[in-house]
Amino acid sequence: METEKKSFWKSGHTPSLLSAFLYFDMSFMVWVMIGPLAVVIAADYPMDPLQKAQLVALPILGGSILRLVLGALTDYIGPKLTGQIGMLLTLVPLIIGWQFVHSLDQLYIVALLLGIAGASFAAALPLAGQWYPKEHQGLAMGIAGAGNSGTVLSTLFANRIAQHFGSWEIVFGLAIIPISVVFVIFTLFARNSPHRPAPKKLSHYASVLRQGDAWVFCMFYAVTFGGFVGLSNYLTIFFNAQYGLSAVRAADFTTICVIAGSFFRPLGGFLSDRLGGIRMLTILFCGAGLMLAFVASMPPLTAVVIFLFAGMMCLGAGNGAVFQLVPQRFGSELGLMTGIVGAAGGLGGYALPMLLGKLYQMTGSYTPGFVCLSGFVLLTLGLLVVMQLRWRTTWAAAGGLASSAPASTGLPGRINS
Repeated sequence: METEKKSFWKSGHTPSLLSAFLYFDMSFMVWVMIGPLAVVIAADYPMDPLQKAQLVALPILGGSILRLVLGALTDYIGPKLTGQIGMLLTLVPLIIGWQFVHSLDQLYIVALLLGIAGASFAAALPLAGQWYPKEHQGLAMGIAGAGNSGTVLSTLFANRIAQHFGSWEIVFGLAIIPISVVFVIFTLFARNSPHRPAPKKLSHYASVLRQGDAWVFCMFYAVTFGGFVGLSNYLTIFFNAQYGLSAVRAADFTTICVIAGSFFRPLGGFLSDRLGGIRMLTILFCGAGLMLAFVASMPPLTAVVIFLFAGMMCLGAGNGAVFQLVPQRFGSELGLMTGIVGAAGGLGGYALPMLLGKLYQMTGSYTPGFVCLSGFVLLTLGLLVVMQLRWRTTWAAAGGLASSAPASTGLPGRINS
């Protein structure tokens, strides 16, 4: 086991891996910041259930769109410079939210601009992943992707800071500090991989999207990442409305659930490296679908936290499993596919709060929304079962294990090492 650990840490560039993690972590903190704050903000700007859902969903929509932009920039100018630009632009909505918001419409604009932070995914993961051979891709991408643990910082501290200072705006101002610190660390220690693929032409984006596998991975990530980030942003509202918890208490319970999704992402990548991403996703989709079905029964608070913890754990680990498979199938287009798949994940995260908010407004219950979420996860499981039958004869080894042997399928995007 010690040999395996040494082979991983010696196979890439640790400063870049950790820089990618910090960049993604602080950016993710900013991206989801408005989720826990929504209950506090509602005291200044009264909102109906759908308006609350829209407020917490807009940063995810912005991130989804901008991930395509940062994915293209990563391909052309490299992930390090793209990350630096992304962090500087992230300061814009923080400054506006801190000093210049005086209406709900202005707050919606800030929420959308927070998507700049969410787009960090498209630079952080290629920065880390391009340094590592494919047999370690799952763990490397999982460690970088564990930056979604920044959600924990938002859910744990945002409402407490707002309560302490008597102002939610100050949270935006204070968030400028960690972003600035990480910008300096990132600038000093991150390096682009010398094995970075050559930039692709715009026509190549279209050719990738013509491949059915690209859309399948988009669907998988819309469920795993979209489910994680959508619930992360919405659960404070859910706990407040369904169980009558205060803003701080609701965010604390959200933190418990978010921890599972954040810290099990690297484990999902690690286990996928050893068991195969397809095997892991099969197990994780089953688990997430069942847990969300249990949540739909609206059990007592303790039980619903347990079900949500387990469900978010499956979704978080599923993020790592998806990105153990993506480099195998689209290795030479990793930056491009990271942007595309990440955008799909963002769209899933945008749709989830809107679905829960709309159905709650229509029915007065969260049961229909969670039933729909469970059904969608289980449908995606069915898609995985069907697709793996074809993948076995084209590019995937048994269970989705990565092989260090050269690829012989001739499929575009397959890693050849």
